[in-house]
Amino acid sequence: MRFPLSMTAGMAGYIARNKLRPKPEWQLNRKNGTDVSSPFRIIHSSVERTRRPERHPMIGKRFPLVLMLEPLHACNLTCTGCGRIREYETSITEKLSVEQCLAASDECGAPIVSICGGEPLLYPEIGRLSAEILKRGRHIYLCTNGMMIGKRLAEFQPDGRFFFNVHLDGMEKTHDIAVEREGVFRQAIEGIRAAKQARFKVCTNTTIYKETDMKEIEELFEYLEQFEVDGHMLSPAYGYSAVNDREIFMTRDDVHEKFRDIDRLARRFRLNSTPVYLDFLKGERELPCTAWGNPTYNIKGWKGPCYLITDAHHTTFEDLMTKTPWENYGSGNDPRCEHCMTHCGYEPSAALGINAKFSDNFRLLSWALR
Repeated sequence: MRFPLSMTAGMAGYIARNKLRPKPEWQLNRKNGTDVSSPFRIIHSSVERTRRPERHPMIGKRFPLVLMLEPLHACNLTCTGCGRIREYETSITEKLSVEQCLAASDECGAPIVSICGGEPLLYPEIGRLSAEILKRGRHIYLCTNGMMIGKRLAEFQPDGRFFFNVHLDGMEKTHDIAVEREGVFRQAIEGIRAAKQARFKVCTNTTIYKETDMKEIEELFEYLEQFEVDGHMLSPAYGYSAVNDREIFMTRDDVHEKFRDIDRLARRFRLNSTPVYLDFLKGERELPCTAWGNPTYNIKGWKGPCYLITDAHHTTFEDLMTKTPWENYGSGNDPRCEHCMTHCGYEPSAALGINAKFSDNFRLLSWALR
């Protein structure tokens, strides 16, 4: 199977229960509590709707699928496409306590926790934090650049619900340019090798930029076959506010062109991206953004509206869900969202079956069982 049975069955049951009986306190629409004095509020100078907002098909049934947990924003790299070290540069030394992290996980109840940052392996208590989240029955994707896996591997125990998710943006030369340091690719590969030898599950996460050669991505996946990596995630780079360098980022048309041949890679390699989301990337399917499906919690609180755009930080998850004007975001509503096609905004839409076709259930089942 592509994912552990516990994850596949658990997520299916979780979605079904919440679709039938979504928490009513998360569906209210309260006065927006935007903290306009916050120095972390990132907005563009011309935020105007391009059309009248349409009612979202899930606007009254909001619930989280994946918690993006950022215990710290410190990192040992300065990757070109990363906005965290820039957006939070004045608080880069701060970090959440394990108790704060666990409280956030309990508060939203998402069945999957993506521990990210910054570099989470710089977090002093990352081993204890992961163990405590697993005790709560959650699944974990620990998103890392891979450089410190070998050093901290002894703090973890192999578990079917725990994945190291290693960021690789191409083969050695390309990846080292992207992370702005030589030798990182080799260290990441050594981390993958060590984790697999210790019987951990390992997958990779690759950001596709405007200049990315998809043949090189195929070469990368071929190279990783020797380590029996458990899957690959792909997502198009998006020029959000903190790193809005349009030279390396793509428009929607660019994304459609870049992913036009993705089905061939999906047939050969174990891609963790759903076939419905890949249809969206190819331009063969329309999906609305469901940013509330992947909420972000960090040292400033619940980040609204999404992982990529910061208009507010909320003290509670309920405030994020009820005080964010969700109908104002997404393609056609906010120019900042126009070219965003990232997995954190649209994979939840695919999982929730929005704009579903009759064949989707069969395709998703076949994909999950592969």
